[in-house]
Amino acid sequence: MGNILDIYTDFYGLNARPFAIAPDPELIYWSSAHKRAYSLLEYGIITRAPITLITGEVGSGKTVLIQHLLRAGAEDVTYGLVSNAQGGRDELLRWVLLALGQGAEPGDTYVDLYARFEEHLVAEYAAGRRVVLVFDEAQNLTAESLEEIRMFTNINTGTDELLQVVLVGLPELRERILRPGLRAIAQRVTAAFHIPPMDAATTAAYIAHRLACVGGQAPMFTPEAVAMIHDHARGVPRLTNQLCDFAMVYAFSKGSPEVDRVTVSQVLRDGVFFAGIEPAAISAEEETVRVPMFRAGRDG
Repeated sequence: MGNILDIYTDFYGLNARPFAIAPDPELIYWSSAHKRAYSLLEYGIITRAPITLITGEVGSGKTVLIQHLLRAGAEDVTYGLVSNAQGGRDELLRWVLLALGQGAEPGDTYVDLYARFEEHLVAEYAAGRRVVLVFDEAQNLTAESLEEIRMFTNINTGTDELLQVVLVGLPELRERILRPGLRAIAQRVTAAFHIPPMDAATTAAYIAHRLACVGGQAPMFTPEAVAMIHDHARGVPRLTNQLCDFAMVYAFSKGSPEVDRVTVSQVLRDGVFFAGIEPAAISAEEETVRVPMFRAGRDG
């Protein structure tokens, strides 16, 4: 597989795959929406917001923003990342302590776990550091766990709060928090942002950016191809990566230095782009040349 990837990148004169699926902070594209989302994250942390909420569809770039935040770091902030925590409040505390590098014995009671957690927060505060817990995939948290998280944010010294929370998840997380039963946690959310899908121009700029990051020297996707990719990836970065990657493989297999509309259409008709789209859904209309509404794909 390594040799195949070498041929793929060498053929296009690239130093790495531009559209790998795994989140990579080195290739992050700062769309206006992602800039606003990240600014809100920073704002929430700087202003000591009890809870900051970031939502977006699957593959919208939430995780890569969190990775960038954790990598940026800060001397006076200790981050704990809790990914996909499940279970009741005891299990939640175990996940939290693990994220903060604290141990939890199998026989520990809830009281034991909570006391250890509180002691750690106080110790960090005494050392001049704030603790920020980031819950990724937070839509999987139970109502009991969300309420427990709200209670965590009540831990204070009398004048200063010792903990801040960032909740990151799918759009349904926002909907759940706004329900009457979770009104108390909704009132603790100081800042919230939803990452929308990319529009057509942003998709074109995103594709050009990813190519430039790995050494792409010329527009490798025609505007018509970019328009079709945007239509079928629905403005979702992860799906855009998948479709672009397959299109480059197909173009490479034909010895073409350019990805055109016909190549993207072939990928879609063959069904290799497995994103809930049936091959039959690709209409004959898409086999005709489309006049794009933008030319951003040919810009840097």
